[in-house]
Amino acid sequence: MRYVIIGSSAAGINAIRELRKIDDEGEIILVSKDKNIYSRCILHQYLSGERNLERLNFAEKDFDKVYNVNWMKGREAINLKPTEHILVLDGNEEINYNKLLIATGSHTFIPPIKGLADADNYIGFRNIDDIEVLKEVPKTARNIVVLGSGLIGIDCATGYLHMGVKVTLVDFAGWLLNKQLDERAAKTYIDAFKENGVEQYYGVGVNEVHVNDAHKIYEIELSDGTILPCDYFVVTAGVRSNVEFLRDSGLELSKFGLVYNEYGQTSDPDVYGAGDVSGMSPIWPVAVKEGMVAAANMAGKKEKMTDFFASKSTMSFLGIHTMSLGTVTPPDDTYRVDTYDKNGVYKKVVSKDGVIVGALLQGDLAYGGVLQQMIARKIDVRKVKKPLFEIDYSDFFHERANLEFAYDL
Repeated sequence: MRYVIIGSSAAGINAIRELRKIDDEGEIILVSKDKNIYSRCILHQYLSGERNLERLNFAEKDFDKVYNVNWMKGREAINLKPTEHILVLDGNEEINYNKLLIATGSHTFIPPIKGLADADNYIGFRNIDDIEVLKEVPKTARNIVVLGSGLIGIDCATGYLHMGVKVTLVDFAGWLLNKQLDERAAKTYIDAFKENGVEQYYGVGVNEVHVNDAHKIYEIELSDGTILPCDYFVVTAGVRSNVEFLRDSGLELSKFGLVYNEYGQTSDPDVYGAGDVSGMSPIWPVAVKEGMVAAANMAGKKEKMTDFFASKSTMSFLGIHTMSLGTVTPPDDTYRVDTYDKNGVYKKVVSKDGVIVGALLQGDLAYGGVLQQMIARKIDVRKVKKPLFEIDYSDFFHERANLEFAYDL
C-alpha cells in the first residue's frame, strides 16, 4: 500500500503518526513545500526571538526516519489525476498512490486595496518564509500596520511588542478576536494592548494605501478618513484554502475549499482531506483530529469525526488566559446566558433548550474541567439546582449505596 500525504503541518504529520500505528509496512510519501516541520500557532514567538526554528518543531527529531517516511521537501503539488491515481509535482514529476491525503492548508488572502498592487512593502503572516521577512522589518521600519485582529493578527502584533516599533491594528469587525470573544472579553485584551502601546481601530476598513515613487507604502487611509503612517503593511485579515491545483481534478470543492465527509473522504473514495484545506475549521486541534481520522480510514480502520466543538480556542496574550468554545455571542434572545464577572475573572455559558452551545472563560480556566463534564454528560442546565458557576468536581461523584457513582446537580 502506498500512502501519499501532501502537507507537513498539524493534519499531515498526525496522519502519518496514525498510519504507522495501524500499518507498519505500507509506504508513506510526504510531499511538502516546507522544508521544516513547525507550528504556525507560535510563529509570533519566532518573530519575537523567543523561539528558534528547532523549538517551533512539534514533531519528533528525525521524524521521517522514526516513521519510515520518504519526505519530498520543498516540493509543490500542481495537479491531480484521481482516475489514474497520479499526483503531479512541480517539474511535472508524477507520483502514483493507492490512498492520498490532501492537507495543503491555506494561504493569506491579499484584498484588492487601492494602491496595493504598486507597493512592495507588504506581506502576509502565514508561514516561516513570511516571518523571515518580518524579522528584518524593524531594522528599517518604525510604523507597522496590521490588517486583521483575529488570532493571526494578534500573533503578529504580539511578536512586535518589544522590538522598538509602533504597531497599529485595523479591523472591520467591532472588536478584536471577533470570532472567539464577545465584546466584554475582547475589552480585556483591547485595554492590555493599549497599555502596551498598540494603537487600535475597529469597525473600519482600509480604503487605500498611499505609495511613493520607490513603491513603498508611506501611509494608509481608513474608510473613516483616518490617515495612518505606515512603513510596512502586514495582511492577516483572511485566508484561502490551497486548492488551486485541484481545479481540474474533478474533486468536489465548495466556495471555501475541499469537501470531505466525517470520515475524511472526498468525492473520490481514495482521496482524503484534513485541516485548513476545507476552509471550515482553521484551528489546530481540529486539524489534528481530522488528520488522524482520515489516516485511520485510509488504512482500513473505520473512524469517524465525533460531535465536538470545532470552534474551541485556548489563547494567552499578555499573560491573560482565555478559552472560547462554540457560540459565545447568541444570535437572538432564545438563548440563555449565564455570566460571572468578578476580580478579573470572566465566565460565560451560553445554552439553548438546556444544552450548552458555547462558553467563555477568561482570567481563570479552572472551570473548564467542570464545563467539560457538563458537556460530556449532556447535563440540562435548566435542571441544575445550584448556581452554575458554583459547581465543582465533587458534584459529579456522589457515591450511592450500591457503590456506584452518580451526579446530582
